[in-house]
Amino acid sequence: MAILSIPDLQQVISSPDEIKVFLNQQGVFFDQWSCTVDFDDRASQEEILEAYAQDLKPFMERGGYLTADVISINALTENYDAIRAKFLAEHTHSEDEIRFFVDGQGYFWFNLEGAPVFNVLCQKGDLISVPAGTKHWFDAGVSHPFVKAIRIFIDQSGWIPEYTGSGIDQKYL
Repeated sequence: MAILSIPDLQQVISSPDEIKVFLNQQGVFFDQWSCTVDFDDRASQEEILEAYAQDLKPFMERGGYLTADVISINALTENYDAIRAKFLAEHTHSEDEIRFFVDGQGYFWFNLEGAPVFNVLCQKGDLISVPAGTKHWFDAGVSHPFVKAIRIFIDQSGWIPEYTGSGIDQKYL
């Protein structure tokens, strides 16, 4: 279950319905899917995608998304510190960044015009779509990172980060 935090206002929202309304008002799509399959670290990308095909395929068809893969980050991930640093810098993408968390968790941080900086802790079952051009960053955690998520996209080149260089992300580390 997701948790939304607005640090500068010392506000926390844990109701899924309230989170959905807040994010939708900000232009960020959020949903929760049934997530009943447990995978061990040996599960293949194909097994994970097939387990959620009944939800994934219609979602992708409606949105015009062409491909999906699985990202898995854990304490054994090589070069994790460098990978984390890349995600922690505020950036945008030329297409939507969509993640469906099949296990683990991670924080999506947002820096939107006219709104205080906020984050969403996405966990198992949470689906989030960060619209193209949205200033954000992601944190899987300093220690014991664990994220297993399906990534959905039209073209992988749309996922190349365009860093803003604002430095705002450093305030929230």
